[in-house]
Amino acid sequence: MKALVLAGGTGTRLRPITHTSSKQLVPVANKPILFYGLEAIAAAGITEVGVIVGSTAAEIEAAVGDGSDFGVRVTYIPQSEPLGLAHAVLVARPFLGDDDFVMYLGDNFVLDGISDVVDEFRKEPCDAQILLTRVPDPTAFGVATTDEHGNVLGLEEKPSRPRSDLAVAGVYLFTPAVHEAIDRIEPSARGELEITDALQSMIDKRLTVRSTVIPGYWKDTGNVTDMLEVNRTLLERLQPCTEGTVDEESQIVGRVRIEKGAEVRRSRIVGPAIIGAGTLVSDSYVGPSTSVAENCRIIGSEIEFSIVLRDSSFDRVRRIEGSLVGRNVSVSLAPRLPATHRLVIGDHGQVQISS
Repeated sequence: MKALVLAGGTGTRLRPITHTSSKQLVPVANKPILFYGLEAIAAAGITEVGVIVGSTAAEIEAAVGDGSDFGVRVTYIPQSEPLGLAHAVLVARPFLGDDDFVMYLGDNFVLDGISDVVDEFRKEPCDAQILLTRVPDPTAFGVATTDEHGNVLGLEEKPSRPRSDLAVAGVYLFTPAVHEAIDRIEPSARGELEITDALQSMIDKRLTVRSTVIPGYWKDTGNVTDMLEVNRTLLERLQPCTEGTVDEESQIVGRVRIEKGAEVRRSRIVGPAIIGAGTLVSDSYVGPSTSVAENCRIIGSEIEFSIVLRDSSFDRVRRIEGSLVGRNVSVSLAPRLPATHRLVIGDHGQVQISS
């Protein structure tokens, strides 16, 4: 079995962060979201991985390399435009050949990995298997209807009147039969080759499309709210450790990781939280569900339930929460007025805040 990981796309819902960075490389718990998918694939015993790349190909390739850090072998497959999930399979056909494969959306997160569903697919073969999850608003997803045995009866892409609350999650398992299905479909109204149309074509041809409802946690990290939620969930599993330095005037409470070269002075850090390598936290408060990446400076400030990317700084700012802050951002004190703020700041930004 091979794996196909989708790491193209423009990440419009995460702008301005994704104006200068791949959405799959935005970190949660100080690790790019794409890396969790590659680790899950390796843990499932799959070593041959094709990675679909688009306009951010150079950045993806620099981060992932040949895949050896993850225990896999990576082949990069260019996609000229993001023309749908089925189009990604189409351009990857020379790599996939006649092998079964798992397709994994690079900006999706499955907390407990995919090993169980891959094992199920190997032991009880079918033509395709999809992961489903129950969501309160299915209109933003592909939606499935199933029978009592989990066989998929029908699929719709972003329906205005969903027939169920079962959304298609970002993991699919296929036999080579999907290639013929993709050859049969036409672009949708939005000009894309939809994988839901290919799956529906397989169902119409009486092929077996099976589903597994994810019992645990899944998120599509395409927007800031979901990024923060995944960050919070991962930090809840954090193993505390202190590899940097913490002075006697500081207080560390709960699950907190202080990475190598980080320094905490006269500050209070309440976990779960992570302070990246080379970061300085001085005279500040870092609250729960916060990830601060490497080489940041948090001076005389308060920050909670947020993600701060590398090389950014906060100088005498109160109070930041529910925020995603890009790389090389500088946030400093303005003359006066309001004390609470919600920010989504692009890379290399300059912001002054009254506090």
